[in-house]
Amino acid sequence: MTGTLKGRTLLISGASRGIGLAIALAAARDGANVAFIAKTAEPHPKLEGTIYTAAAEIEAAGGQALPILGDVRDENSVNDAVAQTVAKFGGVDICVNNASAINLSTTEQLDMKRYDLMQSINARGTFLLSRACIPHLKQGTNPHILTLSPPISLKPEWLGAHVGYTVAKFGMTLIGLGLAAELADAGVASNTLWPRTLVATAAVRNLLGGDDAIAAARKPEVYSDAAYKILTSPSRECTGNQFLCEDVLLAHGVTDLSVYDVVPGGTLFPDLYVDGINPPGYEPGA
Repeated sequence: MTGTLKGRTLLISGASRGIGLAIALAAARDGANVAFIAKTAEPHPKLEGTIYTAAAEIEAAGGQALPILGDVRDENSVNDAVAQTVAKFGGVDICVNNASAINLSTTEQLDMKRYDLMQSINARGTFLLSRACIPHLKQGTNPHILTLSPPISLKPEWLGAHVGYTVAKFGMTLIGLGLAAELADAGVASNTLWPRTLVATAAVRNLLGGDDAIAAARKPEVYSDAAYKILTSPSRECTGNQFLCEDVLLAHGVTDLSVYDVVPGGTLFPDLYVDGINPPGYEPGA
């Protein structure tokens, strides 16, 4: 069953818009079952989409959707989401840890309420959702955990830029890598994935520079297309990697990454974490 997501069941956190929804739609086009847990049930003035509009898009794309109103910070909510997914679709084959909070304040500026929010959604939420899915993943078809977080970099200029957020995101990556080692014998893959540039999302527009930031970004499909390549790879062979989206696509034969640019031919803003990083995994052109 590698090479396609047809008939597979994904459980994604935070897929009512943006990258999470793009990954859900890529799976839906194969005929996958997509369950997702998110908090937006009513339209938001600054955010597009709800769990119900996302479900409609998933089904229109050819998938089966299960929208679940819930919170990845809450253990009962997460356990219930997994139980609902298993009850409707019979199991879980793929867990995608997409939900994340961002605040780029310096240490002195970052209050503890916002620090705790990032830790609870990013690192704790990743651990909690993965943990709840593991018993079902062990019984799944070509099972994968995919965590949307950056490769570990100890460069002082990036570690010092926004300590609270960096710790929260690197925590997600450490969980992803740790699960790869823990679950290797069970054949459950665990990888992380991150872009080399900004990706056009609501967070980028609202928090990182508005329309100018969007113009210097790539479309969410750069993420979802790369995720699709990973999730359709053999789980016993493709695990323990800190992937970068563009490198995955190049390794699978994409020759023109400009198709993902929001503004064709424009100047892209590189992601802070990955400047100069060449993580293990796919080599371009391999």
